Amino acid sequence: MTKKVRILGVRVDLGAGRRGVDMGPSAIRKAGIRQALRDLGYDVADDGNLDCEEPESHKIRDPKLKYLPLIQATMTDLAARVASMVELGEIPLVLGGDHSIAIGTIGGVAGQFKKAKKKLGMIWFDAHADANTADTTPSGNIHGMPQAVAFGRGAPELVTIGGFAEGESKLDPGCSALIGARSIDRLEKEVLKDIGLRVFTMDQIDRRGIYDITEEALQIAGRGTDGIHVSFDVDGMDPSIAPGVGTAVPGGVTYRETHTMMEMIAETGHMVSMEVAEVNPILDVRNQTAEVAVEMVASAFGRRIL
Repeated sequence: MTKKVRILGVRVDLGAGRRGVDMGPSAIRKAGIRQALRDLGYDVADDGNLDCEEPESHKIRDPKLKYLPLIQATMTDLAARVASMVELGEIPLVLGGDHSIAIGTIGGVAGQFKKAKKKLGMIWFDAHADANTADTTPSGNIHGMPQAVAFGRGAPELVTIGGFAEGESKLDPGCSALIGARSIDRLEKEVLKDIGLRVFTMDQIDRRGIYDITEEALQIAGRGTDGIHVSFDVDGMDPSIAPGVGTAVPGGVTYRETHTMMEMIAETGHMVSMEVAEVNPILDVRNQTAEVAVEMVASAFGRRIL
């Protein structure tokens, strides 16, 4: 039976500190995401974009949670849309947009898994941990908070999205892993320790190699789970490969290492959902970052050299 992938763009940059990432979905589509998946044999549907208010039209009410009401509304809508896809047996592919989209995507997938009494694992690829809360954030930008939200930390308005209680974790930290981290805020480190999340830093990748790191991460994410969500922030890659990002950090994962990781994810056959975050066309070079993102997504969905 042909698997169905349903694409949904989220034109949001309210969670980021720089404008332009709201154009990410268009750039990724222009780079050929639909045809790349069809070439792999998937039935591909595209639901267009969820639009979000522009920051210039609104005042910041809370400098520690910038644009919270607007982001809450968008992510609540996103969670409902994603939950419906999962219920129908489709694979949601959410295109951002800043990484606050993970609040909605994970809320929707994990919420539907909870209803079905299933357990969700996660691979989070990122230069950052995105595990800040209002108490730890140095910027107030919500794109630096979605992983904390996934584990029940942070603003109740965000934590409860997807049908969860205040303080309730959507994921088991023992079945989740972060790969590629190389920029973690001081207080954010304490949040990570409290969560108990397995973090694979660039130092560990350099020492052990991407194959061993990904193998261990997938063992963690697959431990007693019924599927794996992949959260793919393009800034996990080195800026020489992915220049079109708002918070670039040198010394990232290489082109070939990223492909290897995605190919290994595909080999498990357990990926049930994916999001692509932080492609910023304004900062990009001839759509290079969007094109690389499409290549990596294709690898995660099963594209092979031979």
